[in-house]
Amino acid sequence: MPMSDELYSAREKVSDDNKLLQQSDFFALWLSLGIGLAVLQTGALVAPGLGLRGAVWVIVIGSSLGALLLAVIGLFGQQQGLSSMALMQRSLGHTGSYIPALLNLLQLIGWGAFEIVLMRSASVELCKQWFPTQSWLSSSLLWTALFGALATWQAVLGPLTWVRVLLRRFGRWIVLSGCTGLTAYWLAHYSLTQLWLQAGDGSMPIGLGLDIVISMAVSWLPLVADYTRFGQSGKSAFNGTALGFWVGTIWIMVLGAAYALVLGSGDQLMRSLALAMAGFPLLLILCDETENAFAPIHSAAVSASLFASLRTWHLALGFGVVSTLIAWLIPTQAYLDFLLWIGSVFVPLFALLLVDYGSRSHSVKASKFQVLAALFAWIIGVVIYHLVSDFYSDWGATLPSLLITALIYAGLRWLPICKFKQPESAS
Repeated sequence: MPMSDELYSAREKVSDDNKLLQQSDFFALWLSLGIGLAVLQTGALVAPGLGLRGAVWVIVIGSSLGALLLAVIGLFGQQQGLSSMALMQRSLGHTGSYIPALLNLLQLIGWGAFEIVLMRSASVELCKQWFPTQSWLSSSLLWTALFGALATWQAVLGPLTWVRVLLRRFGRWIVLSGCTGLTAYWLAHYSLTQLWLQAGDGSMPIGLGLDIVISMAVSWLPLVADYTRFGQSGKSAFNGTALGFWVGTIWIMVLGAAYALVLGSGDQLMRSLALAMAGFPLLLILCDETENAFAPIHSAAVSASLFASLRTWHLALGFGVVSTLIAWLIPTQAYLDFLLWIGSVFVPLFALLLVDYGSRSHSVKASKFQVLAALFAWIIGVVIYHLVSDFYSDWGATLPSLLITALIYAGLRWLPICKFKQPESAS
């Protein structure tokens, strides 16, 4: 059944009758989203410059901060019954929220395409190993179309159906089995002690590595509330989201770092993983990877529903097709720039939500002056992110951007001109 417009549209609050997801559901969802091929490649990205020991520390610290931020925004979504982009109306007003919604729409279409590319690459490598004489099974077109269609179908179904029916029962066990297999294979073939003592080549500052790790969580901020708004309670949404993402991200990212140091990164890493235990662990992770494409496609439809009059499932269908087509053109070498761009836009944006929903005045609408204050603080936060990233990368740009944006906005919103607020029911 296609998704119900009343149920998934960003213009509607979720009623208590539809708050059906339990803590175990959120754990399964965010464990699955945390364990992905993109996250594995991120671990491989930071490993050469930091070494295994440095990479592990950066991954643990960055993932912990990211999981906490993700769970807090998810908690706001559950409490308000609103999607991530609908939450922005509190800070930016109804019309102003269209700006982040449009930016979110663009980056989610890109994420959907990138995930299809990753799944396609892994499938091609597995088929080359298993069926070397069957060239049609190694067709990029075949796997792009297949994974694009599967992710789009899941997005049309919607998260309540997908999470409660499949992820709760099977998904988490499939992905845990895949990670366990890859971990066992690495420990059986390589020396942890030797690699742990080996220093990195110094090509990546610690601050930059931390930014890259945190950006994995930041990339989910614009859609986390799209799912937690269906939570039975704030506690279940917070705990399930934080724990699932924390466990999944640290595990697979550390694996990516460990494998990259002995096998190489990029396409070479994927080819090598296709050989580990005959490719069976990679196959298990691949079977669960479609959630990482389904989530951005579904949330792109949710974001678009703020300003588009089309049915939500029609939007999901259209964005799924667009992501599949873009999958042919995406430059994977631009992955680092893509991650940093996401962080620069959405880190300061969600600093606004931390201020607004962390205060007692979140139940009233912002005046036009407070909206202007929010826009100003957001722009300053983006500028700070890029300045720190470009000139002081050793510091890391995420936390300075987050904290300075929050402080600027908190100060501006208490100015007399910004304190005139209208009741929530006012037009």
